[in-house]
Amino acid sequence: MNFVRNSWYVAGWSKSFDATLHSLEITGQRIVMYRASTGKLTALEDRCPHRLLPLSKGKLVDDNIQCGYHGMTFNGAGVCVRVPGQDNTPERANVHAYPIEERHGIVWIWMGDPTLATPETIFDIPEMSDPKWHIHHGGQLHIKAHYLNVAENLVDPAHVSFVHPTTLGNAASENVPVHVSTSGDVIRAWRWIRDAPPIGFFREFGGFEGHVDRWHYYDLHLPSTAVIDFGSIDTKENCPEEERDRGVRIFALHFVTPVNENYTIDHWMHLRNAAVGEDAASGKIDALLEVAFAEDVAILEAVHEEEQRPQTRKPVRIAIDKGPAVYRKRIRELIEAEAVEELGEPVNPVFQQH
Repeated sequence: MNFVRNSWYVAGWSKSFDATLHSLEITGQRIVMYRASTGKLTALEDRCPHRLLPLSKGKLVDDNIQCGYHGMTFNGAGVCVRVPGQDNTPERANVHAYPIEERHGIVWIWMGDPTLATPETIFDIPEMSDPKWHIHHGGQLHIKAHYLNVAENLVDPAHVSFVHPTTLGNAASENVPVHVSTSGDVIRAWRWIRDAPPIGFFREFGGFEGHVDRWHYYDLHLPSTAVIDFGSIDTKENCPEEERDRGVRIFALHFVTPVNENYTIDHWMHLRNAAVGEDAASGKIDALLEVAFAEDVAILEAVHEEEQRPQTRKPVRIAIDKGPAVYRKRIRELIEAEAVEELGEPVNPVFQQH
């Protein structure tokens, strides 16, 4: 499958998991998750090794999962602790346990080799811990499309003028150049639209009526986390790019989780430097973003459906595809690196390379 496995993915919001069994799928792997009486989250392979019944169809017994078929029981580490009808518990009867971390109300799960799971690599930005910024968990988009299409849409400012003409974009940005940087670990695409009418979003949230300067910065963190920094400020302020905190600034965060080859969940939230602490503002922004995100879903699902049909010619690529093209290349490299095991330099090799 076309997935990077040695990475942290978002399984959901912390508030979504309790002391009941939750079944989910990430990178084609079935997982059962639950919160133990201690508050600790557990994630196990959702398949009993006996007759392959999903463990999520069983029940919790003293923080352990009891299979609903023959009662085999597994603890939070995936170790089989009981086989009804016999005293021994075979070692091979264990199930895989996934590393879990919780940060900022977000549940992260490591889908690859557990020995490589380093919490220090979990996505974070300073604004998520800054009291001057309001953090608000939004919702989740269930998208019938491949996750690569969803993620590359989040490093593509050019689509905004056409997909979101009344919400996040307008005609004023159609021919404004997009800048792309691919030299660092994060792929960035950005542009400023100067002295233009405000978009629908900032007429509603921000109250702008006259011309504004507005910006879009799209940062894509591999494999599939995106930060969209967008905002507006009165044109009269003549705001430099590095001082955009002077305006109404919002970070839309998208945690794109591949379910399988044909299905993706995008957990989204936002940070803002305005209306801090005002719950009513959070609800208003959610409503505005939901309209825009529904426009994205319609496009992405239509593209995915066409990709499944026989192709009579190769798709064309145009200038705005620089960011997505580099993204696809880096994903391929990560997947290829996981496909082989590097044993290091040989000692006294028979073959000599020239």
